[in-house]
Amino acid sequence: MRPAGTGRNLPAFTPFQPPEDVAVMAHSLAASSAPVPSLAHNHPPEAEALRRARVDLAACFRMAARLGLQEGICNHFSAVVPGRPDLFLVNPHGLSFAEVTASSLLVCDFDGNVVEGQGQPEATAFYIHARIHALKPRARVAFHTHMPHATALAMLEGEPLVWAGQTALRFYGRTAVDEDYNGLALDSREGDRIAGSLGEADIVFMKNHGVMVVAETIAEAWDDLYYLERAAQAQLLAMSSGRALKPVPEEVARRVAAQEAAGRADSARLHLDSVRRILTRESPDFLA
Repeated sequence: MRPAGTGRNLPAFTPFQPPEDVAVMAHSLAASSAPVPSLAHNHPPEAEALRRARVDLAACFRMAARLGLQEGICNHFSAVVPGRPDLFLVNPHGLSFAEVTASSLLVCDFDGNVVEGQGQPEATAFYIHARIHALKPRARVAFHTHMPHATALAMLEGEPLVWAGQTALRFYGRTAVDEDYNGLALDSREGDRIAGSLGEADIVFMKNHGVMVVAETIAEAWDDLYYLERAAQAQLLAMSSGRALKPVPEEVARRVAAQEAAGRADSARLHLDSVRRILTRESPDFLA
């Protein structure tokens, strides 16, 4: 299949099928019985905008893989299709982040139908991301990972971040904690519960599980995901010293958070631009 807006034929994508005797943490999504909508129905997405979203999202997957932010084939990034709030892009079940390309990403609806692409989303990816996008319209992008340092903080009692480092302060006032781990998200009820835990936050520490980052743009989600892991890593290194941490006074934390917010969108765009340049130079197959 040639995604709209590519202007060239792309190689066929064959989804990975794990051997029957190999157990995987990821779960297949049962096919939906609902009618499958068309990308061209009523309000077709703008071809170049969809292509750009595919490329940007694929770049995030690839750089996340390079930085060790993935866990096998079990984590997922998604983004609402430009101009189609009823559809979203998500990675297919069976691919590691390092294998994702722009054309391999699936376009799905909120009933679990694959509108464009080959393969199926992983079940928890669908039930978490579809419900977040449906219930939280501001969350046009949702990144869920078990990245090691942020997940380690989600395994501890109490607040995950202690606001002792400048990198962490960009998240001051923007985080929530889901204290009620309830097992794998294999139905819409659990997806709804996770979406509800967001409140007005941009980052959720999912206790005993991982983290969720939501944003209006792919660039802002990537930027927050990257710096969240760096902030968690720095905090854990400081904690490992055995010495007491020195939190920033609340007034200063609020001021720094406001300073960070003022330039966050532009900085995020430049950050993702740099990721695309690096990958275009070193791993251009992500564009396929």
